[in-house]
Amino acid sequence: MLTLFFRTVLVYFIVFLTMRIMGKREIGKLSIFDLVISIMIAEIAVFVLEDMRKPLLEGVLPMFTLVGIQILIAFVSLKSEKLRRLFEGKPAYIIQNGQLDRKVMKQHRYNLDDLLLQLRQSKVTNVADVEFAILEPSGKLTVVEKKAEEKKLQEGQQVKFRYEGLPLPLIMDGKVQDESLEKLGKTRFWLKSQLQSKGIRDFKEVFFCTIDHRGKWFIDRKR
Repeated sequence: MLTLFFRTVLVYFIVFLTMRIMGKREIGKLSIFDLVISIMIAEIAVFVLEDMRKPLLEGVLPMFTLVGIQILIAFVSLKSEKLRRLFEGKPAYIIQNGQLDRKVMKQHRYNLDDLLLQLRQSKVTNVADVEFAILEPSGKLTVVEKKAEEKKLQEGQQVKFRYEGLPLPLIMDGKVQDESLEKLGKTRFWLKSQLQSKGIRDFKEVFFCTIDHRGKWFIDRKR
Protein backbone atom coordinates (compact mmCIF):
# COMPACT_ATOMS: atom_id res chain seq x y z
CA MET A 1 0.00 0.00 0.00
CA LEU A 2 2.86 2.36 0.86
CA THR A 3 4.45 1.58 -2.50
CA LEU A 4 1.22 2.54 -4.29
CA PHE A 5 1.11 5.82 -2.37
CA PHE A 6 4.64 6.85 -3.31
CA ARG A 7 4.14 5.62 -6.88
CA THR A 8 0.98 7.77 -7.20
CA VAL A 9 2.74 10.86 -5.85
CA LEU A 10 5.67 10.33 -8.21
CA VAL A 11 3.42 9.83 -11.26
CA TYR A 12 1.47 12.96 -10.31
CA PHE A 13 4.61 15.10 -10.32
CA ILE A 14 5.82 13.52 -13.57
CA VAL A 15 2.50 14.28 -15.31
CA PHE A 16 2.54 17.80 -13.83
CA LEU A 17 6.07 18.30 -15.14
CA THR A 18 5.15 17.11 -18.64
CA MET A 19 2.19 19.50 -18.74
CA ARG A 20 4.44 22.38 -17.68
CA ILE A 21 6.98 21.50 -20.36
CA MET A 22 4.26 21.43 -23.03
CA GLY A 23 3.32 25.06 -22.33
CA LYS A 24 0.86 27.29 -20.52
CA ARG A 25 -2.22 27.03 -22.71
CA GLU A 26 -5.56 26.80 -20.97
CA ILE A 27 -7.53 23.57 -21.42
CA GLY A 28 -10.19 25.38 -23.47
CA LYS A 29 -7.53 26.76 -25.81
CA LEU A 30 -5.73 23.49 -26.57
CA SER A 31 -5.47 22.50 -30.21
CA ILE A 32 -6.66 19.03 -31.24
CA PHE A 33 -3.04 17.86 -31.40
CA ASP A 34 -2.27 19.14 -27.88
CA LEU A 35 -5.47 17.58 -26.56
CA VAL A 36 -4.61 14.17 -28.04
CA ILE A 37 -1.13 14.29 -26.48
CA SER A 38 -2.61 15.27 -23.09
CA ILE A 39 -5.15 12.41 -23.18
CA MET A 40 -2.46 9.88 -24.13
CA ILE A 41 -0.23 11.02 -21.25
CA ALA A 42 -3.15 10.69 -18.83
CA GLU A 43 -3.93 7.17 -20.12
CA ILE A 44 -0.30 6.07 -19.73
CA ALA A 45 -0.30 7.39 -16.15
CA VAL A 46 -3.41 5.29 -15.38
CA PHE A 47 -1.81 2.12 -16.80
CA VAL A 48 1.30 2.66 -14.66
CA LEU A 49 -0.80 2.96 -11.49
CA GLU A 50 -3.11 0.05 -12.32
CA ASP A 51 -0.35 -2.50 -12.88
CA MET A 52 2.13 -2.37 -10.02
CA ARG A 53 4.23 -5.11 -11.65
CA LYS A 54 5.24 -2.82 -14.50
CA PRO A 55 8.45 -0.85 -13.99
CA LEU A 56 7.83 2.87 -13.62
CA LEU A 57 10.23 3.52 -16.47
CA GLU A 58 7.81 1.83 -18.92
CA GLY A 59 5.35 4.63 -18.22
CA VAL A 60 7.74 7.55 -17.82
CA LEU A 61 9.59 6.92 -21.09
CA PRO A 62 6.45 7.04 -23.33
CA MET A 63 5.28 10.19 -21.52
CA PHE A 64 8.48 12.10 -22.21
CA THR A 65 8.54 10.69 -25.76
CA LEU A 66 5.11 12.24 -26.38
CA VAL A 67 6.25 15.52 -24.86
CA GLY A 68 9.29 15.47 -27.14
CA ILE A 69 7.05 14.92 -30.18
CA GLN A 70 4.80 17.79 -29.10
CA ILE A 71 7.72 20.18 -28.61
CA LEU A 72 9.28 19.19 -31.94
CA ILE A 73 6.05 19.70 -33.88
CA ALA A 74 5.36 22.99 -32.06
CA PHE A 75 8.85 24.22 -33.02
CA VAL A 76 8.47 23.15 -36.66
CA SER A 77 5.00 24.73 -36.78
CA LEU A 78 6.53 28.08 -35.85
CA LYS A 79 8.58 27.91 -39.04
CA SER A 80 5.88 26.55 -41.35
CA GLU A 81 2.37 27.97 -41.69
CA LYS A 82 1.21 24.90 -43.65
CA LEU A 83 2.21 22.55 -40.83
CA ARG A 84 0.62 24.87 -38.29
CA ARG A 85 -2.67 24.75 -40.21
CA LEU A 86 -2.37 20.96 -40.50
CA PHE A 87 -1.89 20.32 -36.78
CA GLU A 88 -3.87 23.20 -35.28
CA GLY A 89 -6.48 23.91 -37.94
CA LYS A 90 -7.61 27.36 -39.06
CA PRO A 91 -10.39 29.75 -38.00
CA ALA A 92 -13.74 29.48 -39.78
CA TYR A 93 -16.11 32.41 -40.38
CA ILE A 94 -19.58 31.33 -39.25
CA ILE A 95 -20.90 34.88 -39.75
CA GLN A 96 -19.19 37.19 -42.23
CA ASN A 97 -20.34 40.74 -42.95
CA GLY A 98 -23.51 40.04 -40.97
CA GLN A 99 -24.44 36.95 -43.03
CA LEU A 100 -24.49 33.33 -41.90
CA ASP A 101 -22.30 31.00 -43.95
CA ARG A 102 -24.23 27.73 -44.05
CA LYS A 103 -21.53 25.99 -46.07
CA VAL A 104 -18.96 26.59 -43.33
CA MET A 105 -21.47 25.54 -40.66
CA LYS A 106 -22.09 22.29 -42.51
CA GLN A 107 -18.36 21.61 -42.91
CA HIS A 108 -17.84 21.94 -39.16
CA ARG A 109 -21.14 20.21 -38.22
CA TYR A 110 -22.07 23.41 -36.42
CA ASN A 111 -25.80 24.02 -35.98
CA LEU A 112 -27.91 27.04 -35.07
CA ASP A 113 -28.31 25.93 -31.45
CA ASP A 114 -24.51 25.84 -31.10
CA LEU A 115 -24.31 29.35 -32.54
CA LEU A 116 -26.98 30.82 -30.27
CA LEU A 117 -25.42 29.17 -27.20
CA GLN A 118 -21.94 30.53 -27.91
CA LEU A 119 -23.30 33.98 -28.73
CA ARG A 120 -25.02 34.07 -25.33
CA GLN A 121 -21.76 33.01 -23.70
CA SER A 122 -20.17 36.03 -25.41
CA LYS A 123 -22.99 38.21 -23.99
CA VAL A 124 -24.52 38.78 -27.42
CA THR A 125 -28.26 38.17 -27.44
CA ASN A 126 -29.11 39.07 -31.03
CA VAL A 127 -27.59 37.57 -34.17
CA ALA A 128 -28.50 40.77 -36.00
CA ASP A 129 -25.90 42.64 -33.90
CA VAL A 130 -23.03 40.45 -35.14
CA GLU A 131 -20.72 41.53 -37.95
CA PHE A 132 -18.31 38.58 -37.69
CA ALA A 133 -18.41 35.31 -35.73
CA ILE A 134 -15.22 33.26 -36.02
CA LEU A 135 -15.01 29.65 -34.89
CA GLU A 136 -11.45 29.24 -33.60
CA PRO A 137 -9.49 25.95 -33.86
CA SER A 138 -10.01 25.48 -30.10
CA GLY A 139 -13.80 25.52 -30.61
CA LYS A 140 -14.24 28.96 -29.05
CA LEU A 141 -16.38 31.51 -30.90
CA THR A 142 -14.89 34.98 -31.35
CA VAL A 143 -17.62 37.58 -31.89
CA VAL A 144 -17.21 41.03 -33.47
CA GLU A 145 -20.31 43.18 -33.09
CA LYS A 146 -21.56 45.78 -35.54
CA LYS A 147 -20.70 49.43 -35.00
CA ALA A 148 -22.99 51.45 -32.73
CA GLU A 149 -24.00 53.77 -35.59
CA GLU A 150 -25.18 50.84 -37.70
CA LYS A 151 -27.16 49.39 -34.79
CA LYS A 152 -28.94 52.71 -34.20
CA LEU A 153 -29.81 52.97 -37.89
CA GLN A 154 -31.33 49.49 -37.86
CA GLU A 155 -33.25 50.16 -34.65
CA GLY A 156 -34.73 53.36 -36.08
CA GLN A 157 -36.24 51.37 -38.95
CA GLN A 158 -38.01 48.83 -36.73
CA VAL A 159 -41.39 48.68 -34.98
CA LYS A 160 -41.25 47.83 -31.27
CA PHE A 161 -43.17 44.96 -29.65
CA ARG A 162 -44.55 44.56 -26.18
CA TYR A 163 -42.60 41.32 -25.85
CA GLU A 164 -39.37 41.71 -23.88
CA GLY A 165 -36.57 39.19 -23.61
CA LEU A 166 -34.09 37.39 -25.82
CA PRO A 167 -34.61 37.50 -29.60
CA LEU A 168 -37.10 34.86 -30.69
CA PRO A 169 -36.26 32.44 -33.52
CA LEU A 170 -39.19 32.56 -35.94
CA ILE A 171 -37.72 30.24 -38.58
CA MET A 172 -34.95 27.67 -38.19
CA ASP A 173 -33.78 25.53 -41.11
CA GLY A 174 -36.83 26.64 -43.11
CA LYS A 175 -39.29 25.56 -40.38
CA VAL A 176 -41.59 28.03 -38.64
CA GLN A 177 -41.27 28.12 -34.84
CA ASP A 178 -44.92 28.34 -33.76
CA GLU A 179 -44.04 28.68 -30.06
CA SER A 180 -42.20 31.92 -30.79
CA LEU A 181 -45.16 33.26 -32.76
CA GLU A 182 -47.44 32.49 -29.80
CA LYS A 183 -45.19 34.50 -27.48
CA LEU A 184 -45.47 37.44 -29.87
CA GLY A 185 -49.21 36.97 -30.23
CA LYS A 186 -48.78 36.65 -33.99
CA THR A 187 -49.74 34.10 -36.64
CA ARG A 188 -48.10 32.43 -39.62
CA PHE A 189 -50.12 34.72 -41.87
CA TRP A 190 -48.54 37.76 -40.19
CA LEU A 191 -45.07 36.23 -40.54
CA LYS A 192 -45.61 35.44 -44.20
CA SER A 193 -46.82 38.97 -44.94
CA GLN A 194 -43.77 40.41 -43.18
CA LEU A 195 -41.44 38.21 -45.21
CA GLN A 196 -43.23 39.05 -48.45
CA SER A 197 -42.69 42.75 -47.74
CA LYS A 198 -38.97 41.90 -47.63
CA GLY A 199 -39.10 40.06 -50.96
CA ILE A 200 -39.41 36.52 -49.56
CA ARG A 201 -42.30 34.47 -50.93
CA ASP A 202 -42.03 31.25 -48.92
CA PHE A 203 -40.84 30.12 -45.48
CA LYS A 204 -38.60 27.51 -47.10
CA GLU A 205 -36.50 30.28 -48.64
CA VAL A 206 -35.32 31.27 -45.15
CA PHE A 207 -32.56 29.43 -43.29
CA PHE A 208 -32.75 31.46 -40.07
CA CYS A 209 -34.98 34.32 -38.94
CA THR A 210 -35.24 36.09 -35.57
CA ILE A 211 -36.91 39.17 -34.13
CA ASP A 212 -36.29 40.98 -30.84
CA HIS A 213 -38.55 43.06 -28.58
CA ARG A 214 -37.64 46.21 -30.54
CA GLY A 215 -38.89 44.67 -33.76
CA LYS A 216 -35.36 44.22 -35.09
CA TRP A 217 -35.21 41.45 -37.70
CA PHE A 218 -32.40 39.12 -38.67
CA ILE A 219 -33.06 37.11 -41.83
CA ASP A 220 -30.63 34.72 -43.49
CA ARG A 221 -31.90 33.34 -46.79
CA LYS A 222 -31.02 29.94 -48.18
CA ARG A 223 -28.42 30.15 -50.91
